[in-house]
Amino acid sequence: MALVATVSTLPASRLHGQHDRPSMVSVGTIIWLSSELMFFAALFAAYYTIRAVSPDLWAQETQHLNVPFASVNTTILVLSSFTCQWGVFAAERGQVGRSGSLLQINKWGLREWFVLTFIMGAVFVAGQATEYASLIHEGITMPSSGYGTVFYLTTGFHGIHVTGGLIAFLFVIASTFVARRFTHEQAVRAIVVSYYWHFVDVVWIGLFATIYLIK
Repeated sequence: MALVATVSTLPASRLHGQHDRPSMVSVGTIIWLSSELMFFAALFAAYYTIRAVSPDLWAQETQHLNVPFASVNTTILVLSSFTCQWGVFAAERGQVGRSGSLLQINKWGLREWFVLTFIMGAVFVAGQATEYASLIHEGITMPSSGYGTVFYLTTGFHGIHVTGGLIAFLFVIASTFVARRFTHEQAVRAIVVSYYWHFVDVVWIGLFATIYLIK
């Protein structure tokens, strides 16, 4: 009876092989994200260095930034971190799909939360593309000035990372339809993707503050 009680209290994601050791995939992802942090730190350093030698250029070019639009876009991305984490909570419970109607958000599973996160991330990327089109129309391009170069490099590389995260979400969502049962390994995939998504969100908060607020 004690054994049955112990097993029944475990999250469903751990019932098929009880893994008590840290996942090597999770550890490897954290180490890789640390290297990515160094990459973005170099981009931040380049931004501040070129800004320091061209303050007049920055004062002129930053006037074209649409701060309210970027603020809304940033809010969408930040909120997507919460929806992503709620998906992780569902994965840890072993809940793949919703247990009620689509309108009952409190009964959503991993799949619904990750689909919503994907949509919010896609909206962010579309918003960034819209802003690029507007700035290019204003004459701000990569070869136009030092400001244009570092602006598109920093935000562009971040956009590529967000797109990579969207692909990862599609992979996790698709795997929930293909697999016959929800396993610990699938839960780990969801958790690892959430690590990555939280990372790109935090990096964007730093970029937003640097580019749009600290002009």
